[in-house]
Amino acid sequence: MPSPKKSKKKAKLKPGFSQIQGIPLSKKRKFQRRLLKWYAECGRDLPWRRTGDPYKILVSEVMLQQTQVDRVIPKFHEFLQKYPTVQDLADACPDDVRQTWYPLGYNIRPYRLHGIACETVERYGGRIPSQEDELLSMKGIGRYTAGAIQSFAFQKDAAILDTNVMRVLHRIFLGTGDPKKQKAILWLLSGKLIPKGKGYDFNQALMDFGAMVCTARKPFCLLCPMRNICHAVSSHE
Repeated sequence: MPSPKKSKKKAKLKPGFSQIQGIPLSKKRKFQRRLLKWYAECGRDLPWRRTGDPYKILVSEVMLQQTQVDRVIPKFHEFLQKYPTVQDLADACPDDVRQTWYPLGYNIRPYRLHGIACETVERYGGRIPSQEDELLSMKGIGRYTAGAIQSFAFQKDAAILDTNVMRVLHRIFLGTGDPKKQKAILWLLSGKLIPKGKGYDFNQALMDFGAMVCTARKPFCLLCPMRNICHAVSSHE
C-alpha cells in the first residue's frame, strides 16, 4: 500500500503580514527615497550622531526616553565628562549617577543605565554587545533601545519603533485605527522598509521626520514631501 501523504503545514504568518504585503512596492520606494533625501537636506546635527561609540549612543538613547532633545544635549555632555566609559559608570555610586542625571526626570533611568553598565562589565568585559538577543537579555534594554544600538552603533539594518516613528508609519501607510493597537504591524513595517545597508540614516531620518514635520500636533502636511502618498492626508481630503 502506498504510504499516506503527509499534510503540509502552512507556515504561520506574522500578524499584519498580509496588510504589509498589500502596500505597493512603488509607494515603499517613494517613501524611502523621499525620506532619505529630506534627511540629507534637513536632518538635525546632534552630538550622539558624531560618534560610533556604543556606550555613548546607549547613554543618549536612555536620556532621550520621554525627554526633549534640547534638554538632553547639555546633560549628555556633562554625563559623559563625568563617566566617559562603561567602566567609569559601573564603578560609580548609583546615587551619584542619579545626582548627575538631575534634572532630566524619570529617575528610574539613571539607575537602569548604571545597572546596564555593571552588567556590561560583568558579562561582556565592558563592551556593549551588538546582537539583539544579548541586548534584550539585559535589564533596562527593550526592543526599541536594542534596535537603536544595533543600527546607530553597529550599522545594522535593525528596526526601531518609538513614538515618532510609530506616528509617521501609521499616518502614511495605515491611516486609520489606533496606532498603539497596531504595534505588531508597525514593527514589521519598520523593518521591511529599511533600504539594505542604510539602517543608520533611514532610522535617524524617521525620528527626525516625526519630530520636525509629521508632528503629533499641527503636522506640516502642506509642506510634507510625503503628502501625495500619505494615507492619513488622502482620507481627510
